[in-house]
Amino acid sequence: MKLKESLEKKKFVVTSEVQGAVDEAPEQLVKSLELVRGRVDGVTVPEVEIEGVVGDSIKTCEVLNKNRFEAIYQTTTRDKNRIQLQKDLLQAHDSGVENLLVFTEDYRITGDSLQEMMFFHVDAGKLESVLQHMREGRTVDGGELGKGADFVVGSGVESGWGKNIPDLEMKEMEAMAKIGAGYFLSTPVFDVDGFEKFLKQVNTFGIPVIAEVMILRTAGMASFLNRHIKSGMVPEWVIKKLAKAIDKEKASIEIFADTVKGLKDLCQGVHIITIGGEEKLRHYLDAAKLK
Repeated sequence: MKLKESLEKKKFVVTSEVQGAVDEAPEQLVKSLELVRGRVDGVTVPEVEIEGVVGDSIKTCEVLNKNRFEAIYQTTTRDKNRIQLQKDLLQAHDSGVENLLVFTEDYRITGDSLQEMMFFHVDAGKLESVLQHMREGRTVDGGELGKGADFVVGSGVESGWGKNIPDLEMKEMEAMAKIGAGYFLSTPVFDVDGFEKFLKQVNTFGIPVIAEVMILRTAGMASFLNRHIKSGMVPEWVIKKLAKAIDKEKASIEIFADTVKGLKDLCQGVHIITIGGEEKLRHYLDAAKLK
């Protein structure tokens, strides 16, 4: 079943991600997901640049589709003009990609709340212009495409505000709803109660919300997020449990399963960030009774 159909039927969807190929073939990256084929509704491939080398995310999406995974091309809008954004989207569409996830840019290693918010601020006007032209079979500079092109569009939202949601975020969600967003994707959720407060305060315009859940394997990983991404992002009890656990993997799986259990009645799915642990994803899915 396609991701779009699953969302429309209000199924609890499960998506994950894999890094675009940089120093290895896309086929090798996809191989790490073979054990969860049929258990995830989509696999996101973010654009990535490591030491000046840009990963081939669109090629990775193409390989995923050929291997019976549904690829989701994750791109940014802030640092691209309309022509570059259109070029990337057309290339993705021509490669068979039907799903798009948009952000401003990747995570910044900073603690400034405005910058954190800007990560989830999509340039809705720019995106709307490009998508509308593509749907009509036209380019942004007046050319003809021959046929229309469209995507299921997901948009990132900052969910860490709890009930104190800035007006800018509310307006951004409304703008994305008008564009035709198929779902909203939250920031990583570690505090289920805080996420519930966010959902009670925000107007989702009837659009499904998918909660991002990050697999934390060590206390060091959790502490890194608090130091470099956002202070207090990971609750102290999570860090202590991982630090004290003799069996780190068991503790990690328990934290993940408990988080997913709390989310099942709040939203319409989870997006799992494995941080390089794709080969063990099936154990986490089993514990959380997903698929």
